[in-house]
Amino acid sequence: MRLIYRAKLWLSIAGAVTLVSAVFWLAFGLKPGIDFTGGSLMEVAYAPSERPSAPEIKSAVESANIVGTLNVQLVDDRGAQLRFKEVTEEEHQAILQVLSQGGTATTSATLKQVEELHFETIGPSIGKELKRRATYAIVIALLVIIAYIAWSFRRVSKPVASWKYGVSAIVALFHDVILVVGVFALLGRYAGIEIDTAFIAALLTVLGYSVNDTIVVLDRVRENLPRSNEDFLGTVNASINQTLARSISTTLTTVLALIALLLFGGETIRYFILALTIGIASGAYSSIFIAAPILVIWEKWQRKI
Repeated sequence: MRLIYRAKLWLSIAGAVTLVSAVFWLAFGLKPGIDFTGGSLMEVAYAPSERPSAPEIKSAVESANIVGTLNVQLVDDRGAQLRFKEVTEEEHQAILQVLSQGGTATTSATLKQVEELHFETIGPSIGKELKRRATYAIVIALLVIIAYIAWSFRRVSKPVASWKYGVSAIVALFHDVILVVGVFALLGRYAGIEIDTAFIAALLTVLGYSVNDTIVVLDRVRENLPRSNEDFLGTVNASINQTLARSISTTLTTVLALIALLLFGGETIRYFILALTIGIASGAYSSIFIAAPILVIWEKWQRKI
């Protein structure tokens, strides 16, 4: 297949996706969860078949005027997670009373006897510290990736300098991360989806997976350069064809497993899995249709200078 011969088309598609995702991010922003803003998390469980719906739980607690607005997620077939602003112990007990049968702002037909499984409060200062550490984690991961690529391709100098391999890989990573962030900015705006430390873990996983895919392609280019009789364009195209089946099969296997988890893995990990699915699928595209085409276009520019 002559995939690399349409390098401008693939890069145009990637550029459009990146631009739209960046617009969503800048326009809507990400909706931080209590991990970053501070607040309280309560996990409760009901008797089998007696758990009310999320809107019923939300309505009952909010109508009691204890915490204002809150986020409710159902967990498995019995549990529910409630996220709200930081509360005192008195307010904590009042919420439990509301959630129990016969409590304020409830009816016996709406809410049943409830058992508290977990409760934690994260102060604003801790939330800021987690946000700072999350930023450091992403920056350090990117720096390590750049250093690794620069070291791996240090002996490649012709026809494209070794540092340009690193730049092409970072551009591919940027595309993958921005796509995930853009989707979650959209979900935060219209579905109220919050990001937490699990989202940061998903981004770091996407970075690692994407750079692995990219290095497989670029490493094959490096191996083929000394022994190929074709020009740089032909060598890159041959390298992509040689790694295409591997990239597709690996990504497809991973994504199918993630889709199974997305459908059956429960509410608590749903958006973590969604971020991984989007990022890993994007990583397969970017390794073939972004990193390699950037090298080809760069080499063409060099010949024109």
